[in-house]
Amino acid sequence: MFTLHCTQKLRDRLNRPLASAVLPASTALGDWYATVLFWKPQLALLVNERTLLPALLPLAPAINLPERIGPELRRVFGAHGIDPAFVDREVAAMAEVVVAKTDNRRVVGTMSEFAFEAESYRELGDTADLVGLAMRLAETPCGAIGYNSPDRLLREIVARTAH
Repeated sequence: MFTLHCTQKLRDRLNRPLASAVLPASTALGDWYATVLFWKPQLALLVNERTLLPALLPLAPAINLPERIGPELRRVFGAHGIDPAFVDREVAAMAEVVVAKTDNRRVVGTMSEFAFEAESYRELGDTADLVGLAMRLAETPCGAIGYNSPDRLLREIVARTAH
């Protein structure tokens, strides 16, 4: 179980009730944050609260976006070379999701920065492969995690959980 913390723009499209209480995540990586990118077609930009790992996926159909996150992240984790056993455990734990408002300005700020960077890559014509674009964003050093990059922090956390 995890919480998907959504911006107001995304919550308007999901048309789902908000969680009355946010419980601790049962996933190793914790909760995720999400917003909408108004591209053609529209995308959801997700950022992990613990690692700031970004992921992009088609928004449509928005109604089942929360349930599609785990399976879609399998591709992103695979591209990062994450141990399949870790991926299986993480995706299985993501089967239950609740939607809530954003409440971590650090993550929201990083998400805004990633949206800006993704738009820059889009202007260069480099957006056809969503996993590839997310991989480029994940290489960005982020002050919120000690100027580490999300991809390196993800690998560190996975390595620690394997022992």
